[in-house]
Amino acid sequence: MKASVAQLVQLPGVWRGGELEHVAHPVVPTGHARLDAQLPGGGWPTGTLTEVLHDGVGLGEVGFLAGALARATADERMLAWINPPHLPYAPALAQAGLALQRCLVVRPANREDGLWAAEQALKSGACGAVLFWAERFAEDYAWLRRLQMSAEAGRAMAVLYRSSSAERHATPAHLRVVLTKEEGGLVVRIPKRRGPPLSRPIALHPQPRPTTPVHTPAAARVLQLVAR
Repeated sequence: MKASVAQLVQLPGVWRGGELEHVAHPVVPTGHARLDAQLPGGGWPTGTLTEVLHDGVGLGEVGFLAGALARATADERMLAWINPPHLPYAPALAQAGLALQRCLVVRPANREDGLWAAEQALKSGACGAVLFWAERFAEDYAWLRRLQMSAEAGRAMAVLYRSSSAERHATPAHLRVVLTKEEGGLVVRIPKRRGPPLSRPIALHPQPRPTTPVHTPAAARVLQLVAR
């Protein structure tokens, strides 16, 4: 018996090319209405691997996802930082609504340890979100596929940070965005998503920050581990 088109699009991993709202994974709002409107399902995907491509650090590559990260870890799950270029700034995380006592920073000793730590954090189910910087790691599609499957197993928000040069390489990630800084704001380009191509980039305006200082008690400091 031949399956109809309506039956085929109900299968996992199958969608219509013109549909943006049909997704197989849960999503969490980013806090940016203009960005959410261009993401399949209306938010950042969880339970799958996504990629954020950018050059340099400190342009807002983590901050633009603060809303999604806070929601992904709202049920007492951890937020793991694997091989970040700098120690996360605790006051900024607290202002963004992230629970510092649930932030875990892992400093891997080498490439294999970093990939292993990311895989374990994702599939453990203990982490609602895992951020992984893999710039110094060689291109390895098989490992990226393992991270994708681990994110599915742990129902985690998996974000892989890479340089913009990685755009020329194939990826199993369901979503890939490219960030640039222009006129003090963040510009987001989406070269890969489940749906029709995005014709023009999205300009995100910086979110206003509270003027009152945020105190971070000793009990709420970011926990660091060294993977060996």
